[in-house]
Amino acid sequence: MAGVIFALVAAIGFSAKAIMVKLAYLDKVDAITLLALRMAFSLPFFLIVAARANRNKHSQALTARDKLAVLGLGLIGYYLASYLDFLGLQYISAGLERLILFLYPTMVVLISALVFGDRIGRTARLALLISYAGIALVFVHDMKATELDALTGSILVFGSALAYAVYLVGAGHTIARIGASRFTAYVMTVACVACLVQFAVTHPVAALNLPPRVYALSIGMAVFSTVLPAFLLAAAMRRIGSMHTSMVGSIGPVSTIFLAYVFLGERMSPEQIAGSILVLAGVLMISLGKRAQE
Repeated sequence: MAGVIFALVAAIGFSAKAIMVKLAYLDKVDAITLLALRMAFSLPFFLIVAARANRNKHSQALTARDKLAVLGLGLIGYYLASYLDFLGLQYISAGLERLILFLYPTMVVLISALVFGDRIGRTARLALLISYAGIALVFVHDMKATELDALTGSILVFGSALAYAVYLVGAGHTIARIGASRFTAYVMTVACVACLVQFAVTHPVAALNLPPRVYALSIGMAVFSTVLPAFLLAAAMRRIGSMHTSMVGSIGPVSTIFLAYVFLGERMSPEQIAGSILVLAGVLMISLGKRAQE
């Protein structure tokens, strides 16, 4: 029961990020500044975890290969993915953003097939078709419901999901060598520093003169949509396993659509509901199929 609760809270926490980003955009803050604030408030937590991991006598020293992997994966999987996601949220609804991000398991399957020659079975092909048909339905809804450039936003968020999928494909061996918590702390530290450097290079200090609400939302993103979910997800996986954690995590897009309806006034159309069901069904088919093979 504790594992299920942890997985549920983690999924809702990750989903709430899009809502807080959209609310912060109402105060005319740009994506780079907002992302830098989120990472600045997150960084101390990950530095503490990294420091504790370094003091562990059983921790193996990082090789040059490990350091290069941490640097590259941190820049791709969390810095680039987060940056593209924040940019995309300027154009599309929170509900569509979460559904596109939720496609990353299907992208992992496609990348594995292209890079490693893994065979895509009949069930996986059907799951891919169902998932992307669902995204198409929700995309059509966003094109009708908003005057913003839904195509640009969708491409940016799709790029974010693709960057995260590349990260997952490349992270497995490094995680096995240095440990999950230690690896997460290191790659998140890399991503946080990259975001802060980007802000320092592109913005004056005066850009931080923002309404208190933006800082409150940034702290909320850091604590409730970055740090807490990351550790709760790890705790859930230890208790109920990856498969059940993934199944509970499928509540994420649904919770985003509900939260967007409550806090942002985004309406739930029949296309959005049908598309969400298709995406969830397709991703669960992919996830359960992979676990069965393992």
